[in-house]
Amino acid sequence: MNAADGATPTPPDAGSRLRIALVDDQTLVRDGFARVVRAQTDMELVGLGANGRDAVDLARDATPDVMVVDIRMPVLDGIAATREILAAPRDDGAAPPRILVVTTFNLDEYVFDALRAGASGFLLKDASPPQLLDAVRTIARGEALVDPAVTRTLIGSFAGRIRPPVTVADESGQLTPRELEVLRLLARGMSNVEIAEAMFVTRETAKTYVSRILLKLGVRDRVQAVVYAYRTGIADD
Repeated sequence: MNAADGATPTPPDAGSRLRIALVDDQTLVRDGFARVVRAQTDMELVGLGANGRDAVDLARDATPDVMVVDIRMPVLDGIAATREILAAPRDDGAAPPRILVVTTFNLDEYVFDALRAGASGFLLKDASPPQLLDAVRTIARGEALVDPAVTRTLIGSFAGRIRPPVTVADESGQLTPRELEVLRLLARGMSNVEIAEAMFVTRETAKTYVSRILLKLGVRDRVQAVVYAYRTGIADD
């Protein structure tokens, strides 16, 4: 593991930029991602790693906002690293980083494992630099992202395996009818703009609904809310 420039940089304006860590065992891929991130004015590259253990160490020592993590890596794979990172409290008390999992393999099981581990996004490595940057910014905002090449129905296929089945009323009873409606739209893969249009409300109102749903369900981002909607059957109503 190494920090972006030999040590974790802390420029004066670090707080206004997204702190990004990149972990991939392929040097060319890692360096390519690094060049793209360094060129952004709203991002700060705080660390690079070559395996899952590096990822865990970077999450603790470099305190990134977003981590881009490969799945197939030596020492500790990206899925296991994601699980360990999200389970460990940070010394500063801040929330753990959001994790964007990347892979060259468009395989159902990888998406399932990434979601189960708590990743906020899943992207294929053949994505363009603009797509990578958009993915990073998307999950940094607390939204979920699954590569367009991975069908949305995939989430529904595997969501029931994320956790044991539960009684819907036990966890969703505190949601209002309007919030349940928004959750169903989330499960269909809609953005805040699309939800606003479907419900004839403003974008800010749609965003508020989504925030309340995440808070009430105790989930950290939209992708986990979508998984919840499928595994409880709300998405099918």
